[in-house]
Formats: sequence, C-alpha cells, structure tokens
Amino acid sequence: MRHVEMFFDPQAHMARGVPIADVIGGLSDAIDEHAGEVSAALILCFLRDQPVADAEATLRAAEPHLDRIVGVGLDSAEVGHPPSKFTAVFDRARELGLKPVAHAGEEGPAGYVREALDELGVLRVDHGIRAIEDDDLVARLRRDRTPLTVCPLSNVRLGCVPGIGLHPLPEMLAAELNVSVHSDDPAYFGGYADTNYAAARDGLGLSTEELRTLAENSFRSSFLDEAARTAFTREVRAWESGQPG
Repeated sequence: MRHVEMFFDPQAHMARGVPIADVIGGLSDAIDEHAGEVSAALILCFLRDQPVADAEATLRAAEPHLDRIVGVGLDSAEVGHPPSKFTAVFDRARELGLKPVAHAGEEGPAGYVREALDELGVLRVDHGIRAIEDDDLVARLRRDRTPLTVCPLSNVRLGCVPGIGLHPLPEMLAAELNVSVHSDDPAYFGGYADTNYAAARDGLGLSTEELRTLAENSFRSSFLDEAARTAFTREVRAWESGQPG
C-alpha cells in the first residue's frame, strides 16, 4: 500500500455526539503519524439515506477543516436514493474546491452512474459495476477514461453479484474501462485492498498483466499530483517486470 484516499462518514459519528472536529482530527492524527510510510487524503462522504439538509449541515460543519479534506463523496444505501437528490450540496462542495466522487451503480442501476456524472459532476465513480449493462454508458466511460473504483468483496457481500467467479470485472477490463480494485469498509466487507486483489486473481483467473493494469489505473485515477502518480506507476511496472524501480 502506497497511497490511501479514505472515505469517512461524519454524520454517523455526529449522530452519536462526536464533534466533527474530533472525527477529522483523529483521522488526521493517524495520517500524520504514518506519513513516512504511506500517503493519505480524506474524502468526506454524505449518507444518501439521510436528509439532504443533514448533508448540507455536515459540509458547513466541515468548512473550518477543509485543509485536511481533498473531496466529498456519496455512500450508504443506494437504492431509492439517486445522486440527483444531492446536486445542491455537491455544487457547494465544488465551490469550496473539493473533488466530487460518488457511489453509483453497485446496488443501484446504471442510470445512477449517469446521474452521478451529469448531476454531481463526479470525477470518479465508486463501484459502477452495473454500468456494464448499458452499452452507451460504457462507450462514454471508455471515451472519457472515467475512473471506476471496484470493490469485489463488497459486491459479493451485498449480493450485487452471486459470487466472485461471476463478477463483471473481466468484462469491464475487456471493455477497456478505467477500472481499479479497492476495499470497501474492510472490517465489514471481508478484506483490505490486498484481499480484494487476491480474490479477483483467484476467483476470476486474472493474469499478472491484468493485475498490473488494475494497479496502474488506481494511481492514475487518484488525486495525487502528476509527479507522484508517475513515480507510483513506475513502481508498479517495475514490480511486474521484476526489475528495480
């Protein structure tokens, strides 16, 4: 692990009386403590199954701490909570200089991916596995090189796919989508990034070249600066080739 862009849900903590300053402060302390080992950034997520007004209040509460936050996201129960509900709060987040991402097309339909792009202006789609059901959407995602951050073990745990061997990741790779592998709430969904890579390799028979592509895509899709992305992708290529970086 070289770089982490960590989602966190302040609403879940604030509802239990934990101030947002403590939430962000605790995560920031951990990032600073391990800065010599791994780089990290924070993405503040809104709970889509909570009222939009709560998301707006959360963003306002976070404004004094924006120096520690790189972006905003949208997560939690997807079905029945389309991205378009949160257009106004995402507009405000962009005004504040935050990079927008959103969970879409995991439990929800491919249309939610399109909404996330068109209504929220997301730079990256989290999950997005159901996009493969829509040929026009696939063509758009391929053309624009839109990042799709896939979490195979989460998809299986939530019943979005019946088993790892039936996951659409190989089809997404074959369609030349900008897809990469990640973890999703590792303690709950059964594994960190390495476990997800192993599950994809063993359950889907992915080749070393395909694993290398996934890893390179993850760095190219990150919010790191160009120099850092280049250095990390060079490291991935060196690992694949067995040559020193």
